[in-house]
Amino acid sequence: MEWSGGWFGLVIAALIIGAVAGFFGARKLIKYQLDKNPPINEKMIRAMFLSMGRKPSEAQIRQVMKNMKNSNNM
Repeated sequence: MEWSGGWFGLVIAALIIGAVAGFFGARKLIKYQLDKNPPINEKMIRAMFLSMGRKPSEAQIRQVMKNMKNSNNM
């Protein structure tokens, strides 16, 4: 079997296409997982406020969650 430039080019092109597709697939999967399971939730925000000596209202908690979601969408 003789190596020709055509086969070599196809192998390199397939590797590049696979790497690009894998990158975007992994990126989409990670974004989906972060939306589904956020790294911080309302209970954690409430605990953070209480550790600072403040009693948070529900509006404050919702505002912090909204700000965190908006910062992730940028």
